Amino acid sequence: MMESKSDSDFLKDFYIPAYILNDKTRISDVPDVPKFPVLVFINAKSGGQLGGDLLTTYRSVLNEHQIFDLGEEAPDKVLRRVYTRLEKLKQEKDEFATKIHERLRIIVAGGDGTAGWLLGVVCDLKLSHPPPIATVPLGTGNNLPFSFGWGKKNPGTDRNSVLLFLEQVKKAKEMKIDNWHILMRMRAPKEGSCDPIAPLELPHSLHAFHRVSSTDEMNVEGCHTFRGGFWNYFSMGMDAQVSYAFHSERKLHPEKFKNQLVNQSNYAKLGCTQGWFAASIFHPASKNVAQLAKVKIMKKHGQWQDLHVPQSIRSIICLNLPSFSGGLNPWGTPSGRKKNERDLTPPYVDDGLLEVVGFRDAWHGLVLLAPKGHGTRLAQAHRIRFEFHKGAVEHTYMRIDGEPWKQPLPKDDDTVVVEISHLGQVNMLATQNCRSKSVNDRTSSSTHPDGEEDDEEDSRYEGDEFRKFGAADTFRFPDEVDISQLS
Repeated sequence: MMESKSDSDFLKDFYIPAYILNDKTRISDVPDVPKFPVLVFINAKSGGQLGGDLLTTYRSVLNEHQIFDLGEEAPDKVLRRVYTRLEKLKQEKDEFATKIHERLRIIVAGGDGTAGWLLGVVCDLKLSHPPPIATVPLGTGNNLPFSFGWGKKNPGTDRNSVLLFLEQVKKAKEMKIDNWHILMRMRAPKEGSCDPIAPLELPHSLHAFHRVSSTDEMNVEGCHTFRGGFWNYFSMGMDAQVSYAFHSERKLHPEKFKNQLVNQSNYAKLGCTQGWFAASIFHPASKNVAQLAKVKIMKKHGQWQDLHVPQSIRSIICLNLPSFSGGLNPWGTPSGRKKNERDLTPPYVDDGLLEVVGFRDAWHGLVLLAPKGHGTRLAQAHRIRFEFHKGAVEHTYMRIDGEPWKQPLPKDDDTVVVEISHLGQVNMLATQNCRSKSVNDRTSSSTHPDGEEDDEEDSRYEGDEFRKFGAADTFRFPDEVDISQLS
C-alpha cells in the first residue's frame, strides 16, 4: 500500500532512527527529533492471531528496530540495551539522543499480565522520570487498558487502526499509578514443597509470584520467602480458583479459546463447574477467608489493626484500579454519608491506598452489573497482612493481575504470612476516556451527593525488603555506565 504524505509526516513524530537503537548501524539521514518517540512491545501470542498481526503492522509503519516481540526478547534486556545506548550517545554530546531520552514513551500490547510485566520492569529501572506507558488491550479482562481509557475490546490490527491508536498516544496525558509489593514467608517445610503451582498457561512473566534465591536480600535462613508485585489487584479465594481452572483449560484445549468473546463465555461456564454460583454447597465453610487467615490492615502512618471479615466471604480482593474482571468496579462509589461514617476516601490510583472488597459467591458478584452495585467494602489500607491459621487447609488459590496460582501451605506451620505494601509509582498514559482518578483530581471528583448510593451491602514504614518490584532480576547496567545520569 502506498503511504500518503500526511501519514508519513504523522509517523515521523514516533519514528526512532536505527542508530539510536543499534550501535552497529551507521548514522545517516537523521530526520527531525520525533515529538513522541515510542518503543513498542507486543505479546505475539495474545488475542489469538491478533498479537502477531499487530506486530506485523507496527513493523510496517515504524522502524522495525523499535518494535519488539516479547516472545523473542524480554523487556528488561531490551531496555537495558536501549538505555545503555542512549547514555553512551549522551556522553558523546548527541543532542538527538538526549531529546529521544527525554520524550520516550512505551506502548505495550498484550493481556494484563503482559502489561504488568512491562510496568514492573520500568519500575525497577528507578529512573527519575520513567517513560510513560500506553496499553493495547489484547487479553481477556484488559483491566489496565480499560482503567486508563484505552478500551477493553481487542483492537483492529490493520494500518488505519494502528494510526488511530498512535494518534491517541500523541494526545494522551501522563498519570501516575501506585504499584504494590507482595511478600509471603513461611518456615521451610519438613517435607514436600510449598512453591507456587502455576496453571499450565501462566506466562513466564518475571514479575509473577516466585521464591527468592538464597542470595536475595529478602531471603531469611530457615524460611521460604516468595515475592511478587501488582498494579491492579491481588485476590485470594474462589475467584482465583476459577481463574486457575480457566488458564489450565485454555492450555489443554486452545481450540476452545479463539477470541475474547468465546474466552469470556468459557470463563463463565467454568465459574459454574467450579461451584462459584452454588458456593454454599460446593465450597466448604472451612475455606472461607475468615477461616483461612487473620487479616490485619495498616492505614497510612498508623498501627496494625485487625480487620473483621464476615464469615460468609469466600473471596477477598485488594484493589488498586477501578476495573476488575473485565471492567467491573467492586468498590463502587460510596455516598458522602458513608465516607464520613467509615472514614473512607475516593479510590484514587495514586494515593498509596488499596480498597479491600469481599464477595460471598458469583451471585454476589453479579451485583456489579447494576449501576450502583459493589461488593462488601471492608477497608482502605496502606498495608495488608494475612496470617494463615495453622493446618486450616492444604492449599489456597491466589491471583495477581489476572495471573493465578495454587499455593500449598504447610500443615504444621502457624507462621505463614502474606504481606502487601506500597512500593512506588510509575507513569501511565491516559486518554480522555480514563476511568481512573488521581489525587490531583480531588477538587472535581471527591464530592458526591449524600444520597448518591444506597450502601446496604456494606459491613463493618517501608522496610528494606520492599524496595524492589522484582520484575527485572536480570536488569543490570554495565559497570562503565553511570546510572545516576539516566534521569
